[in-house]
Amino acid sequence: MSKRYYALGAIIVSVIVLSGCTINLGFGGGSKGPDGGIYKTVNKGESWQQRSLIPTTSGNPGVINSFDAGVLVSDPSDPVALYYGTLENGMFYTYDGANSWFPVSKLGRVTINAIAVDPQNKCTIYAAIANKVMKSEDCSRTWDQVYYDNQLDVNIEDVVVDHYDSRNVYLATSRGEAIASSDFGRSWRTLNRFDNKVEKIVIAPADSRLIFVATEKKGLFRSKDKGQTWESLAENLKDFPDANRFRDLYVSKVQPGLIILANNYGLIKSINYGDDWTNIKLITPEKEATINSVAISEKDAKEIFYITNTTFYSTADGGDNWSTKKLPSSRAGWDLAVDPRDSNVIYLVVHQIKQ
Repeated sequence: MSKRYYALGAIIVSVIVLSGCTINLGFGGGSKGPDGGIYKTVNKGESWQQRSLIPTTSGNPGVINSFDAGVLVSDPSDPVALYYGTLENGMFYTYDGANSWFPVSKLGRVTINAIAVDPQNKCTIYAAIANKVMKSEDCSRTWDQVYYDNQLDVNIEDVVVDHYDSRNVYLATSRGEAIASSDFGRSWRTLNRFDNKVEKIVIAPADSRLIFVATEKKGLFRSKDKGQTWESLAENLKDFPDANRFRDLYVSKVQPGLIILANNYGLIKSINYGDDWTNIKLITPEKEATINSVAISEKDAKEIFYITNTTFYSTADGGDNWSTKKLPSSRAGWDLAVDPRDSNVIYLVVHQIKQ
């Protein structure tokens, strides 16, 4: 059943008023100011609009424009459906390209570390919260716990669903493991212990047997057999100082083999899934570029976007020339989602950096 069906009742009785009105929805974060939440551009960052309205039955919209981001994820099968995980204020979803947002009330006011949507079943959603993973099979109406770590100080840092066979689900832990399920999360096994916090897991879009694991300080690892064996790519990255300090990773869908890796060195790329790497020249000196998120257009692999604490960068020629725009918020740019059908449309969430 389409997830839009579940939101229909709320949308019908809601009147979305584009105003500055704010009502109390029972969520925290109001003291941080109104320049948080979600921003959208329809012209590749030339201008941005804050999109943080929650329809209500009263006709006065609530807003989530004071919230800090944890993660922003788009539905692989529906580009106008996005999920926004916050710090300490739970999860929200939109089914209309961020024109309106709805809270996932069943999860409560929690920090959302990661979100994954089943590519083959849009109503199946996973959310990582602290040391557990919750799963919904009815478009966020109800949730069940499918993973729990008995070490309370461990965080689930990432959750990923195999696009080829969605029975396969992968988790990354702050303790340093990649954990997998082959039955939709009913049972789990440890694939590998990397002895360092695992920040991100990425499955290659062209071949789901190829999996990348990014650790916090020990660099990038690669498996060519669904996680049965692993190899470190540290030796391949030795020419780039501080390249093992991870920032973000994006594996292209439009150009098989292409990886963009952001790290403390800057921005580097591989066109053969990590065997060889080359530098992408930036405007700022590499050591001064604190890159928080990177993305590639799904129409043209030469279109690359990244954000720092203050600036949105874009290139249409693979990095030979860059355009820069100041972020529309005083907070740091934290995560990006590019519409796969139209790379003019980009979503941005922000995060307040503690001094």
